[in-house]
Amino acid sequence: MPNTLYLVASPIGNLKDISQRVKEVLSSVSFVACEDTRNTSKLLSLIGINKPCISCHEHNEKVESEKIVRRILKGEDVAYLSDAGYPCISDPGFLLAQECIKNNITVVPISGPNAALLALISSGLETNHFMFYGFLDAKISKKEAEIAEFSSFPYTILLYEAPHRINETLQTLYKVLGNRKLCIAREITKLHEEFIRSDLETLVKENNEYKGELVLVLEGKKKDTASEISDEILGKANQLEKLGYSKKEVSSILSTIFDVNKNKIYKELIKD
Repeated sequence: MPNTLYLVASPIGNLKDISQRVKEVLSSVSFVACEDTRNTSKLLSLIGINKPCISCHEHNEKVESEKIVRRILKGEDVAYLSDAGYPCISDPGFLLAQECIKNNITVVPISGPNAALLALISSGLETNHFMFYGFLDAKISKKEAEIAEFSSFPYTILLYEAPHRINETLQTLYKVLGNRKLCIAREITKLHEEFIRSDLETLVKENNEYKGELVLVLEGKKKDTASEISDEILGKANQLEKLGYSKKEVSSILSTIFDVNKNKIYKELIKD
């Protein structure tokens, strides 16, 4: 379609993951914008497609996005590819998509492989609810602060990390969070694909060397299963009841605040 931006997910290792729809879109567009013209030109050549490529990466995306939008508004269409996986997910593409949307240009996603989701479903950890965080800050103090922010998140957390920082990150996670289950997914869809299912304490002690693209699938904070209700909770309950809340309402409110089963709180409140 003319006047369209296609956000195309590219292979993260295995060329067989390229769908027929991806090939059709790349064959039909006026030009291709990409994170790295060398990598994308090589990919296009391997699948038998010859299209002009222009560079649009994290250092020039703002300026190039405006140029690309002008071309689309004149009737061209464009496919955007980052080096591997989905554009906009820990990769450039967001500013371009945002600029197109501001100019009422149609934005169409073209699906493909995603390292984070493939790691998640293969990890053995909870998949019903999860959070994608991406890369942590390289500076340890900032990394610790980021980890502390999601330390109480009760569901699975997905992180990306570079091989040369992985052990430092594992140590920092263990320092801030204590021991939790963790799966390291390495080289997904590639020849040496590997899933290392373990826990932070063990991995820190092993201090192994990890190569290739890495996804960390981290267990969320476990819910409090203690049978006793603390004095702090009972004190808050008393305050809320004096304000006119019913015992059921109090139980529900405090369950959310303290991450304790509301039925346990309610049973404690109705005791003689």
